[in-house]
Amino acid sequence: MKPLLIVNPQSAGGKTGALFEKMRGPIERHLGHVDVVFTERSRHAVDIARDAASEGRGMVISVGGDGSIHEVVCGLMEARDAGKKLPKFGIIGAGTGGDYRRTLGFENRLDRYCEAIAEGKTRAVDIGRFSYATHTGERKSSYFVNILSVGMSGLVDQLVAESTRTLGGTMAYFTSSVKGLARSVVGRVKCTIWREDGSREETIETRCFAICNGRYFGSGMQVAPMAHPDDGLFDVVDLGAASRLRFFMVSSRMYTGTHVHSLDVKHYRCERIQLELLNEDVADRFLLDVDGEPLGRLPLEVEMVPGAIEVLVPKQ
Repeated sequence: MKPLLIVNPQSAGGKTGALFEKMRGPIERHLGHVDVVFTERSRHAVDIARDAASEGRGMVISVGGDGSIHEVVCGLMEARDAGKKLPKFGIIGAGTGGDYRRTLGFENRLDRYCEAIAEGKTRAVDIGRFSYATHTGERKSSYFVNILSVGMSGLVDQLVAESTRTLGGTMAYFTSSVKGLARSVVGRVKCTIWREDGSREETIETRCFAICNGRYFGSGMQVAPMAHPDDGLFDVVDLGAASRLRFFMVSSRMYTGTHVHSLDVKHYRCERIQLELLNEDVADRFLLDVDGEPLGRLPLEVEMVPGAIEVLVPKQ
């Protein structure tokens, strides 16, 4: 079967849909003839990717942003859990943030994405599986490939979704971060973490808490510069509960990754983690950010699925 491209025409503010026919020629020069499906609604790529794996596709390629990658990965993981052999997963970045492709070492150029797919080098990456509460209180489960965070980042996601993208992804995230900080709250969170040597429990206070498989979020912020997507462990970064001004000063250093040296920031590694919000009065502002998408709220339980998907990556 031919490679399947799952295209999100709404990514990059609608530019992907408008420009895709111009993109198709260069793509097919590298990959040969391909099949193309355009997503038509939120979470549509989940269904397409799951069905592609079930029918035995050898390669599935996401064309869009981090949200598109997230949805395709969710579909592939659903197929994996059903016992299906997974296709190789390719990425053609065409979105606002581009955070996961940064971790994998992609240069943001169409020819570079196509070269990586054509060369066939793969990397077995870890995936996070998690259960959470929807905004209506229903319990659901899903997956993430890059970063799941809670707190201010969920507010920022909502603001980014509402913002104009005419100034570009980085500016959209920066301005939304400033607005989100003004509305942010400190969550008191019961946190239980597990590693091979056992578990421990503590209560933390934080404005933002990130469970990281990749290194970047927020269109280039290096929230976890030490993270590797294939080491079988999450890098957890707690940004602390400082005042808004101090929090802004610390978090602004995420663009260089130097925030991790701040006394306000804590880092540790784990295979599994459970979070429960103790001050329920802030629940509507202490929200989930899942691979750059607003999703739900605490309580939350996350576990690592090591080496779950083979991603086509550039030669280093």
